Amino acid sequence: MRQFLKLFITSLFIIQYSFSQELKKIKNTAFIPGEYFKFSVYYDSHVTGKVTAGVATLEVKFEKPTVNGRSCYHVVADGHTKGAFNLFFRVNDHFESNIDEEYLVPWTFSRKTREGDYSFDDEVKFNQFSGGFSSKRANKKMPVGTHDILSMFFFVRNNDFTNAKNGDTFPIEFMLDDSVYTSVIMYMGKEVVETDLGKFRCLHFKPMVVTGNVFSQSYPMDVWITDDKNHMPVLGESAVIIGALKIGLVEYKGLANEPAALLDRKK
Repeated sequence: MRQFLKLFITSLFIIQYSFSQELKKIKNTAFIPGEYFKFSVYYDSHVTGKVTAGVATLEVKFEKPTVNGRSCYHVVADGHTKGAFNLFFRVNDHFESNIDEEYLVPWTFSRKTREGDYSFDDEVKFNQFSGGFSSKRANKKMPVGTHDILSMFFFVRNNDFTNAKNGDTFPIEFMLDDSVYTSVIMYMGKEVVETDLGKFRCLHFKPMVVTGNVFSQSYPMDVWITDDKNHMPVLGESAVIIGALKIGLVEYKGLANEPAALLDRKK
């Protein structure tokens, strides 16, 4: 479950079209302060049905802090296991990012990770104008415009996917654990997805990950975001030996736009 949670968090936040060597002003039409998402993490198979493993939330706080003289969006993400899953692997993760209101790039990022016996805390400061970042363990150069794992998600939501074609792949750049990574995502087209909230018209993506002991395929996971101005995350799914691990949207509020992609709301 630990690997799945990490992959899904990264997958949600790395869908972006291109990487720029200079800062560009972004007109934000996708989200506003007060936006809130809640997700359920669960295992699903024909044998067990749905078994809830944990809960995750993602929120844009109402306050707009000033960092380095820049007005920012303050974004907070939390994830933790529930019930019986705490008996054999407890997860309690907390992430925060201050994202430039004009450029949608991060100025600060922090994380508190508690996953089983593993713990990791960090605070990162970005200099988006000179191209560098400092954390508790490192001071490094980076390309101007580098994202953290939270800011990427909010940046992508203001991209236009209208001309994307099935099978198109797009490069991604982000900072994680004191390193800057390059990966790609594959666009899989438009689909209607049914969730606990109802049916949504969605855009389907496959994020690429590094193969190894956990994942034998380069594209082991599927992610769906709404096909409307909000581009909110609806569902993530990763196949396992029997069944699938999934994370699904169960609550939302404070959207910037009407949820036009919602086709049929469940009562």
